[in-house]
Amino acid sequence: MPKRFEARGPSQRQQRVAELVRHAIAEVLQRGDIADDVLASHIVTVPEVRMSPDLKLATAYVMPMGGQDEKPVLAALERHRKLLRAEVARRVNLKFAPELRFRRDETFDEADRIEALLRTDEVRRDLDVPSDGDYGPDAAGHPGEGDPRD
Repeated sequence: MPKRFEARGPSQRQQRVAELVRHAIAEVLQRGDIADDVLASHIVTVPEVRMSPDLKLATAYVMPMGGQDEKPVLAALERHRKLLRAEVARRVNLKFAPELRFRRDETFDEADRIEALLRTDEVRRDLDVPSDGDYGPDAAGHPGEGDPRD
């Protein structure tokens, strides 16, 4: 039986609402409904939104295309947070309009870091697999049972 305060992932409802909020924010930004020079001069992507368990707080992870001028874009989104919240409330049917927070999306940076790590010689050496797919006793230099697929 799971413990009451055991860490769990987001519920299906949280994920569903997060996706609706993500689409609403992206639509407002795409249509240019906000009169702001910084937002008008940048294409802003919203790859992810995470909802709090009570659905009253939405954290939107955003990234300007090309990764340039992140701070001015985040500042512009913070300035227009109330307008964006009202637009989300208009587009998404919820009892309470969630408070919006904007954070820089770091998934691309993390993916680049992992990719660079996988290219290092130490990791490549550990990940090398015999090219002929032989799983026999000599494949890894260790005696074995032969092909595990038998």
